[in-house]
Amino acid sequence: MANDATPPPSDQMAATTLNDGLSSSMWAQFSDRVLIRSIVCRSDGGVGLAGQMIRVGGWVKTGREQGKGSFAFLELNDGSCPANLQVIVDKEVSPLEQLVHTGTCIYVQGLLKEPPEGTKQKVELRVEKIIDVGPVDPAKYPLPKTRLTLEFLRDFVHLRPRTNTISAVARIRNALAYATHTFFQKHGFLYVHTPIITTSDCEGAGEMFQVTTLFSDAEKLEKELKQNPPPSESEIEAAKLLVKEKGDIVSQLKSAKANKEAINAAVSELTRAKDSLARLEERSKLKPGLPEKDGKIDYSRDFFARQAFLTVSGQLQVEGFACALSSVYTFGPTFRAEHSHTSRHLAEFWMVEPEIAFADLKDNMNCAEAYVKFLCQWLLDNCLDDMEFMVKNFDKTAIDRLKMVASTPFERISYTEAVQLLENVTDKKFDNKVEWGIDLSSEHERYLTEVVFKKPVIVYNYPKTIKAFYMRLNDDMKTVAAMDVLVPKVGELVGGSQREERYVVIEKRILEMGLPLEPYDWYLDLRRYGTVKHSGFGLGFERMLLFATGIDNIRDVIPFPRYPGRADL
Repeated sequence: MANDATPPPSDQMAATTLNDGLSSSMWAQFSDRVLIRSIVCRSDGGVGLAGQMIRVGGWVKTGREQGKGSFAFLELNDGSCPANLQVIVDKEVSPLEQLVHTGTCIYVQGLLKEPPEGTKQKVELRVEKIIDVGPVDPAKYPLPKTRLTLEFLRDFVHLRPRTNTISAVARIRNALAYATHTFFQKHGFLYVHTPIITTSDCEGAGEMFQVTTLFSDAEKLEKELKQNPPPSESEIEAAKLLVKEKGDIVSQLKSAKANKEAINAAVSELTRAKDSLARLEERSKLKPGLPEKDGKIDYSRDFFARQAFLTVSGQLQVEGFACALSSVYTFGPTFRAEHSHTSRHLAEFWMVEPEIAFADLKDNMNCAEAYVKFLCQWLLDNCLDDMEFMVKNFDKTAIDRLKMVASTPFERISYTEAVQLLENVTDKKFDNKVEWGIDLSSEHERYLTEVVFKKPVIVYNYPKTIKAFYMRLNDDMKTVAAMDVLVPKVGELVGGSQREERYVVIEKRILEMGLPLEPYDWYLDLRRYGTVKHSGFGLGFERMLLFATGIDNIRDVIPFPRYPGRADL
């Protein structure tokens, strides 16, 4: 935040009255108004600001006329915090009917005053001037004052940030993003932007969205061919005949030893005839539909001259930077074309993926634990009001859970030990059978964290058959140096591994997984040239939000959810 003087209000009168007694941190940067947070979130609730003339802007949460229509109470919120500022407007200042409807945006100037004794507000704003109004037709506004379900709000993703829940989630999400960059920058990591469009499948599962222009190109071609059909065989034959005629003329002129100007003119006409024939022959090859070669789609005609996809992870690419710059991380959107309608899956989601050179599995676990603890403590220190809202409305244990994770050492057990513990469980029947070799399900993970250990658990050394090709093969030849961080409420929050740095071993693993070597040739170069031991992990950002807030559905913790059948806006 800048330490300069408070930005001067736009009119001369305000310049002498609005600045008095207000610090620069109270003002919205690049906007001539005071943040509601800087008033109502003070330790005194804003009492110490009574007598100050200020400007505020925001959206009316609730409004009602009082005193037989002589004035109106408005609950105003500008998104800077969960709390509202009570605003009082007299009918002499503005017609009240345009101000009281939920969703109305107002920008006002007024005097902060202490309310009468016995009211819950510590301070209120008595409006003296309406600067601007964004009205709402209450008969058409789709978000009524009644309590709305989160599922209902998904039909109005452009308006749902105006609700208390989604605005609180947005602030918590922002805080976690800020905390993420703070943690990694503080520990010397370099932020790397990895590509969204890729030619390699990091997980090898094949559930990727394809990026192609072939369909749009085919549609354009079909439209063009309707307007300008390909030449007929007779047109091509006529063009060939013309080329022959022009060629004969050139030959005759040369035989007759005609002057240079005449020969050059004839050669130019021959060249034009040949070019015209070439264009006709090229157009005659055009056919509607996708281009094919040997009975398959010819991707050499595609935009990137090969198959390309939306990334499922930036890990492979960020490894290249870790093998040159040591500690790096990427933080961006990833995509999975999985037809899942569960409360834990999205087609587009965000991942935080650090990669550490000269680091083994233990180093990796230490980093993951420190990062998760840092995120939890950051919310307790910087987002407590929004977390209190979550406790009140969604999960009474949310804050206690953050405190526990932030302050408790994580349990660490091998996959084999975890399976043995789960096999000996007698007080619960799992829906998914427990046996060595399975991929632990959410019910298994949560049982370990919520019942057995009652704290976060890091499970490591998983069977190689259920993990990706890039994870380092252990000496037992059955497990890989993988680790998952499991937390209460969610289960798996972080997944990572020590990477396989040995060229021969990783080449064999790729082939074992049934993957082609060619797309990973560049990745193998990292093992061919200056190979280095390195490790990394991925944290599902939306899963962290589910864990922190206690909200049940992942579609409600991302601004614009994408899932099968839905890609609004």
